[in-house]
Amino acid sequence: MDAKRKVILITDGDEYAKRVVELVAKEIGGRCISMSYGNPSVHSGAQLVRMIKKAPYDPVLVMFDDSGIVGEGAGETAMRYVALDDGIEVLGIIAVASRTRHAEWTRVDVSIDREGNLTPQGVDKNGTAEFELGRITGDTVYCIDELHAPLVVGIGDIGKMASRDDYRKGAPITRLAVELILERSGYREFGKREQDQDL
Repeated sequence: MDAKRKVILITDGDEYAKRVVELVAKEIGGRCISMSYGNPSVHSGAQLVRMIKKAPYDPVLVMFDDSGIVGEGAGETAMRYVALDDGIEVLGIIAVASRTRHAEWTRVDVSIDREGNLTPQGVDKNGTAEFELGRITGDTVYCIDELHAPLVVGIGDIGKMASRDDYRKGAPITRLAVELILERSGYREFGKREQDQDL
């Protein structure tokens, strides 16, 4: 039996992101580590791993934020620690675009624009597709390429995107990104098989 915790990493941690990630986690039947929010992140990777392992069920959604720090800031250091822990399986990463003062970028496998369309192009903070293929600019994306996550999904600023991702509207863009990771990872099918076996 695979005892690894199934985790989705999210590179945003402000108050808007917290509301959205809590909502989406509840709607998909997962858990949000609410204490992972912060702009910048305030908890270490070791602290977050302990919280993840205490969560009652998967998938677990965890937020990380560097608040514009150049290079690898506190959020990315924590994200690297969590991703590399032997007891954790990263299902995917939601890479959030920002209007960063410093040009940090990462490769993405697919992006979701603010209309909910999948695109091979990157997106900006507002969720508008950009010209470059397969990359976005953000402030907590410096180490994503090194983590070799099975799927990296680029989206605009969580909870915003010209109100398209507002939590009062169900945060449809963030929810779609989470659902895409669950679908591509096979997690949903795995969960269904477990339920069928319990019947």
